[in-house]
Amino acid sequence: MTAPSVRTARARWLRAAVALLALALVAPLAIGATPTPTPDPVRAAEYWIEGAHIDAAWKTTRGAGVTIAVIDTGIANGPSQFQGAVAGGTDVSGIGSDDGRTPLGPLDSDHGSRVASLAAGRPNADGTGMIGVAPEAKLLSISLGFGTTAPVPFTKQVADAMRWAVDHGAKVINLSFTTNTLDWDRSWDDAFLYAFEHDVVVVVAAGNRGSGTAMVGAPATIPGVLAVGGVDQRGVASRAASTQGISIAVSAPSESLLGIDANGTVETWNGTSGAAPIVAGVVALVRAAHPDMDANNVINQIIQTARPAPQATAHPDPLYGYGLIDAAAAVSTAVPPVDENPLGDLSDWIRLHRRAEAPAPAPATSTPVAIPPLPKADAPAKATSPLIPSAESLLYGTLPLVALTVPGILIALGVTAAARRIRSARTQRTPKSR
Repeated sequence: MTAPSVRTARARWLRAAVALLALALVAPLAIGATPTPTPDPVRAAEYWIEGAHIDAAWKTTRGAGVTIAVIDTGIANGPSQFQGAVAGGTDVSGIGSDDGRTPLGPLDSDHGSRVASLAAGRPNADGTGMIGVAPEAKLLSISLGFGTTAPVPFTKQVADAMRWAVDHGAKVINLSFTTNTLDWDRSWDDAFLYAFEHDVVVVVAAGNRGSGTAMVGAPATIPGVLAVGGVDQRGVASRAASTQGISIAVSAPSESLLGIDANGTVETWNGTSGAAPIVAGVVALVRAAHPDMDANNVINQIIQTARPAPQATAHPDPLYGYGLIDAAAAVSTAVPPVDENPLGDLSDWIRLHRRAEAPAPAPATSTPVAIPPLPKADAPAKATSPLIPSAESLLYGTLPLVALTVPGILIALGVTAAARRIRSARTQRTPKSR
């Protein structure tokens, strides 16, 4: 074998030895190695979980012990995301099922299910799939009938739903609808006051410009509610999936959202109808982390810890309110307490605009004077004909008239007689003609 052949053989032998050594070293590691898990595409699409620091807030709480009432088209019965989540429900429309679990509406009956899944939907048994902001909170399903098909007027449905939710333990109420008008029915005054007086946080969607809502409408205009505007993935106010108005308190994602329909299918949708339950879920996290904190301070916690919006020009801003929702900060940050709702007092508004309460009379400053009672009135006389003279008419009418008339007649007769005598005497003195 020539020298080059020997060198070539040695090189091949060295390469083979190195390969065998590498295999011997790597094989034991490969046998015990854990493969990289495949990312869950649904969970990865929930960009708000990380963007709004919800995952960081989960290190403290996931909402256990708090009940969220979803007043909407009804939460469907079938999807696994709601198994063990819905603690009760009712129908206030007159056309739904008694438990409020039959989705209503010819156009968007899945709306209530999508809202509920964003607020407190449960993941799959293996931990995958869509998950709500407060996945350990409880839900109440209260079905409304939108449109003209319900026999109960819509304003009465909402008022009844608010009271039912409060009476059945809700600490958060979510309203993902708008009336497109600034004012609201008077029946809502007492219904929303009932919620506020029972320490309930009411979260309301601001509305969507894409559906014709140019300005925030009721119930988002009611003083004291937590009105939610919408932003895109960059934190910029959504052109189509949000509106504007001075009553917006905070903003949350409203574009490319996920939601569960009545069949358990994950859908993509847009609008502040989805931004509101994200905030309602964060409210549940705050209430679970601070069970002794009243509703006014929970609201204050939400707005004071909101992150500044990149394009906001005021504080609060008509597009962003106090800023972008931050779940971790809302749960963990110490905020000075308040004594009243920082978003307004509905009772004061009612007193000023409805004039429901008249001012109390001023207390008396002196002793009242006692006035003796008036004498009793004379008993009415017996009814008689006005043509028949009575004692009063004779006394005060006929007799005075006779007394005045008779002397006048006598005087007139005397004057006449005297005048005749004078004329007769003159005639006798006149000389006769010849």
